[in-house]
Amino acid sequence: MGKFNKSGKREMPELNTSSLPDLIFTVLFFFMIVTTMREVTLMVRFRVPAATELEKLEKKSLVSFIYIGKPLEEFQKKMGTADRIQLNDKFAEASEVQEYIYSERENMSEVDQPYMTVSLKVDAQTKMGIVTEVKQALRQAYALKINYSAALRQ
Repeated sequence: MGKFNKSGKREMPELNTSSLPDLIFTVLFFFMIVTTMREVTLMVRFRVPAATELEKLEKKSLVSFIYIGKPLEEFQKKMGTADRIQLNDKFAEASEVQEYIYSERENMSEVDQPYMTVSLKVDAQTKMGIVTEVKQALRQAYALKINYSAALRQ
């Protein structure tokens, strides 16, 4: 039979880290794919109206959003309590909607420009006067595909 020799000191072998960068990049790509960033900071309060028939938008990259509602409490001292229009991250007037649509179209490829949709996210308590002004500005900018955001009525 063999004898075991315990007199020699054994050291722990080094840890192989050659595959560590691959693992880190795999985890990084995973988080980049599944994480979505909020593009717009909401500055108006809105509760979308209820609807009985809804249709989901297919290609959201072709959708530009216009928010209409009362300013949040932190902005009411500066902007008042009347209904306001929000384009991206700033308050705007109805006269600025046309320029906003033109700039949104410039950011799209020429192939996608005819399929651009404008989605109006309007508070249920908003007066139709400001919505009509926005729709007139959209008509002048030749943005004729308009979508009204709503919640499904249960």
